[in-house]
Amino acid sequence: MKRVFSMFAFAALTVLNVATVSAQDEPTKGFHQELKERFIQGGPEFMGIVLLCLILGLAVAIERIIYLNMATTNTKKLAANVEEALASGGVEAAKEVCRNTKGPVASIYYQGLDRVDEGIDAVEKAVVAYGGVQMGQLEKNVSWVSLFIAVAPMLGFMGTVIGMILAFDKISSAGGLDASLIAGDIKVALLTTVFGLIVAIILQIFYNYIIAKIDSIVNDMEDASIVLIDLLIRHKVKA
Repeated sequence: MKRVFSMFAFAALTVLNVATVSAQDEPTKGFHQELKERFIQGGPEFMGIVLLCLILGLAVAIERIIYLNMATTNTKKLAANVEEALASGGVEAAKEVCRNTKGPVASIYYQGLDRVDEGIDAVEKAVVAYGGVQMGQLEKNVSWVSLFIAVAPMLGFMGTVIGMILAFDKISSAGGLDASLIAGDIKVALLTTVFGLIVAIILQIFYNYIIAKIDSIVNDMEDASIVLIDLLIRHKVKA
């Protein structure tokens, strides 16, 4: 029994050693090179459209990320500057501070201060209305990213279905099942699905970041609106 076990162990080690040497002899390909070869094997028909979805989706996502980062404001610092300007120079000085500050929060502050003479109710309505406008600006073109997220895997699945149909057509024409005859079509079909899913995953990551950034800015806008009303009430009380 021990002799049989030793023979099996020796055979297994021999096979493992041969496989290791063969793997070392073969030139290793980088991930980029492997991905490029697989993309070319997938064919230009659906792969080109999937790549276009990735390019357009990334273009919109990067534009939104840049815009949202530029729209981010230090609301606490802005509120402190506005309060200091209200105390020292009045409403006009506070409006000047808002004009010199970028971002939707500063714009909301300016719209509220511009209607301070009409009363607090008018200020609240202006802040709410202009807040909705700013929210629309933040969410501009984001729906395109979600569209590309949905379209990319659907195109991949469509390529898979068409590839399988072509494979079955070859089987029907040949009158029998030959693996080598349909392997290429099935491989192409599966590659379109893989790349469609890869594009969707990449864009989904960007989309989630954009949505989280928009939610953060909207929360800052809502908090800043409440702070502005409190500042105006305190300012009037002091006056």
